[in-house]
Amino acid sequence: MKKMTAIILLSSLAMVPPVFSAPTGTLSVHILNQQTGLPSSDVDVTLEKQQQSGWKTLAEGKTDRDGRISSFYPQNGDMEPGVYKVTFKTHEYFSAQKMESFFPEIPVLFTVTKTNQKLHIPLLLSQYGYSTYKGS
Repeated sequence: MKKMTAIILLSSLAMVPPVFSAPTGTLSVHILNQQTGLPSSDVDVTLEKQQQSGWKTLAEGKTDRDGRISSFYPQNGDMEPGVYKVTFKTHEYFSAQKMESFFPEIPVLFTVTKTNQKLHIPLLLSQYGYSTYKGS
């Protein structure tokens, strides 16, 4: 019975209209707490694009219980080529755990070279350090 329910659920997801799915090639982020080895949930994250006059906020979100925002892109359009910034608000995350941290937020700047290019930005986090890279 459980297998049948899972099959029905999965097959119904295949029928979700494109309007409810992310555009081809989106940005995803993931945070893993290096000290605990666990995902960092409930971390506020912002996405901004560099303009001549400064930074324009395109999206805001919060990591899920798996430490992810699986589809993080501008809600009102495509991710066009340019320089972008994802900022992880780590102060609130560590404060909620009653822990100090050296970095109140972690900005990660990156370049999009093709419209709706598929990008993943993982963050390996600890109280006094971090590491990131272009993921897949």
